[in-house]
Amino acid sequence: MNQILKEFESFKTNPTELLSAVDGLIGVIVTLKASSEEWVDRDGNRYDFVSRYFAPWAGVPEDPVTGSAHNVLAPYWAKYLQKNKFYARQCSCRGGELHIEIQGDRVLLIGGAAVVVKGQIHV
Repeated sequence: MNQILKEFESFKTNPTELLSAVDGLIGVIVTLKASSEEWVDRDGNRYDFVSRYFAPWAGVPEDPVTGSAHNVLAPYWAKYLQKNKFYARQCSCRGGELHIEIQGDRVLLIGGAAVVVKGQIHV
């Protein structure tokens, strides 16, 4: 694995320091272009970019995989990579991969998910 990717995946933040350093934010996205053939998943598929999302202001020190962040990242990377389909990894402790496609003014996100709560609300 690429040394930069290892460092990106392993760096730790201090949510208390983030909260005291900046006020009025909801979250912070950190992203890097996957710059070598070493930035791949277990099957050897190359990532286009990687990211992390921190939101201690919303009570979430680090979100494992953030769809809303990738809705922002897709148009950003489309501009620089000149493409509209991406394979990305969010490098939290749990981590996760997303296939992303821009279709017109929409961003489609495809990835795995698990149901953790299911219920009904009667009004």
